[in-house]
Amino acid sequence: MILSGHDLTIGYTDRVVGTDIDVSVATGSVLALLGPNGGGKTTLLKTLLGLIPPKAGEVRLDGQILSTRSIRERARAIAYVPQTHIATFAFPVESVVLMGRTAHGTMFSRPGTRDRAVAAAALQRLGIEHLATRPYTMISGGERQLVLLARALAQEPAFIVLDEPTASLDFGNQGKVMAEIRALAAAGLGVLFTTHDPNHALRIADRALLLRDGKRIGEGTVRDVLTRPELERLYGAPVEEIYDKHNTAFLPGAVTLPPRAIPD
Repeated sequence: MILSGHDLTIGYTDRVVGTDIDVSVATGSVLALLGPNGGGKTTLLKTLLGLIPPKAGEVRLDGQILSTRSIRERARAIAYVPQTHIATFAFPVESVVLMGRTAHGTMFSRPGTRDRAVAAAALQRLGIEHLATRPYTMISGGERQLVLLARALAQEPAFIVLDEPTASLDFGNQGKVMAEIRALAAAGLGVLFTTHDPNHALRIADRALLLRDGKRIGEGTVRDVLTRPELERLYGAPVEEIYDKHNTAFLPGAVTLPPRAIPD
């Protein structure tokens, strides 16, 4: 299955954010989206999710135009983890994760035994089962990010789209989330995530797409695209290149992660 955008012009009612964008991610793979702030990354994600319509071009899910699929069908196929989430109601964490199961029932369905088992497994997978009874408003921002990822896992989707999933996480939880993303792809899901850290993309992504000023300026395997010249062109800043025994890292902002558990 493939989630793809073809010849996209993206933006909002009052402005265009990006043009001439082609992007695709297949199940069983990880695509990293990198670019400066304001370059159009989040707008592209929202367009691929169907949250905002493309101003031109089309988004397809498994060959079918996304807008022709019902909201429930989209929710069963694609889960979204936003960069930030404002906690409004003090729902228990378990209830927040169970909200991911509404794609398989209705807004008014009572969670069944399977729903609760799936939610519990998602919490345990991320090591946050101890938060199950805590009010969502009373946990840290980093913990909320992990809860949102657990909610996405509870949807049992084919694709997970994450907007800067490690932005509010400490060092240890960054590694946990990155390892989980790679594990999801190994389990057959397609993953698209944005990041400002090329090291994250190098360690867990198969391919990378570089977006600057709403234009795609590079796309391909991470080893081909995330080079020193390309990153300097993308960010308009000098990049220092260092090497370790596993892979290439980039400074500043290097974060060491475990080596990829897949063959090169």
